Amino acid sequence: MDISIGNDHAGVDLKEAIVSHLEQQGHNTQNHGTNSEDSVDYADFIHPVAQDVEDKKVDLGIIICGSGNGAAMTANKHKNIRAALCWSAEISKLSRQHNDANILSIPARFVNLEQALEMVDTFVTTSFEGGRHQKRIEKIPCS
Repeated sequence: MDISIGNDHAGVDLKEAIVSHLEQQGHNTQNHGTNSEDSVDYADFIHPVAQDVEDKKVDLGIIICGSGNGAAMTANKHKNIRAALCWSAEISKLSRQHNDANILSIPARFVNLEQALEMVDTFVTTSFEGGRHQKRIEKIPCS
């Protein structure tokens, strides 16, 4: 699977561990995140991930910032992006099953590495259920 990942300064350590974890599993990653803990603007690193997903250059995206909120809000400005802010594997699973989320947003300051990797594994291996959820997904876009 091809996965685009981006992060701000709060997510450097998680990003590095997630990239290593995904690559060990045989996934290809595209790193758009900063590699420094120097303060940066998260949008600069999130837009490229959302663009990769929007353009179908990758299968899924993972974005990381301190709260996960700014990253998710930024990604969700892109057409056909459904970025889900998740803080547990259960929420990650439901975001894929029910919402067909295509980007996982991780709040770096509120989850530990074990939780983050569990969310990533769940997100990558869970499929959209379709059915009754499909019509709801179709009602999300405003235009």
